[in-house]
Amino acid sequence: MEINDFRGGPSWCFRFMKRRNLSIRTRTTISQQLPKDYEEKLAIFHTYCKNKINEKKIRPEHITNMDEVPLTFDIPVNRTVEKTGTSTVSIRTTGNEKSSFTVVLGCQANGQKLPPMVIFKRKTLPKEKFPVGVIIKANPKGWMDEEKMSEWLREVYVKRPDGFFHKSPSLLICDSMRAHLTDTVKTQVKKTNSVLAIIPGGLTKQLQPLDIGVNRSFKVKLRAAWEHWMTEGEHTFTKTGRQRRASYATICQWIVDAWSKVSVSSVIRAFRKAGIITEQLSNSNETDSDNDENDERDPGVLDAEIAQLLNSDTEDEEFDRFAVEE
Repeated sequence: MEINDFRGGPSWCFRFMKRRNLSIRTRTTISQQLPKDYEEKLAIFHTYCKNKINEKKIRPEHITNMDEVPLTFDIPVNRTVEKTGTSTVSIRTTGNEKSSFTVVLGCQANGQKLPPMVIFKRKTLPKEKFPVGVIIKANPKGWMDEEKMSEWLREVYVKRPDGFFHKSPSLLICDSMRAHLTDTVKTQVKKTNSVLAIIPGGLTKQLQPLDIGVNRSFKVKLRAAWEHWMTEGEHTFTKTGRQRRASYATICQWIVDAWSKVSVSSVIRAFRKAGIITEQLSNSNETDSDNDENDERDPGVLDAEIAQLLNSDTEDEEFDRFAVEE
């Protein structure tokens, strides 16, 4: 029809889909199951944190939550437009959607975000020039263990604002992963004048600020960067014509950019929703002017209303472990 540079709005797209018998297709997810005594465990955890905060007079800028986010080199959405009734739905990737690595995120109740640490699944560090603002690690599993937890404490947690000399009492909130609970880690945390608060198993969606209101925003922004690279970035190909995945340095630049775009208000609100801080404590620090609603939308190449439908809500799944590669 010789129509160039046409861009349809959300209404046009939905009418087009209706005319062409198209619909949004998605996979199903399994939500995290709450333990039977979850209400009692919630109350115990809240009481423990409240008592420690009051007893040691811990300020919001000294309350930290850390969490590991499992990621892959390809981050495709799980929803796309396809003919209604189609049994097989394909999504274009570089074939690395199972090649995994880990991003360790940390944030504080005043909205401060700590530098992300990336653990790649390899024996040695990649020989690439990495961006400033990210810490690069490697191990054969690509996942957090006792050694990497100790390194995170030394290279990220201790170097947080006002954390080096351990003058101010602090609270570190982690989930019940084994690497967080070893005697070595507990001793190391204690030496930083910090109290370790462990979230009971099965309750991270209710008690972990990063899970409640930060990780999803971060992953949406990271996926937008991957989508932009897939559609408009510079690519190289193997001799057989297979597109190579993004480089380690490129992935890390996406991580730095995505993490910087997570708003301060989102972090503070997540700590409030988790019941870690009160409205009074957070109001004085919540000065971020970002539009909170934008954190829940995909800032990528798609129109926001359509992107909202296509966005994959992976936060409903409880991570077990990386699959063993053949």
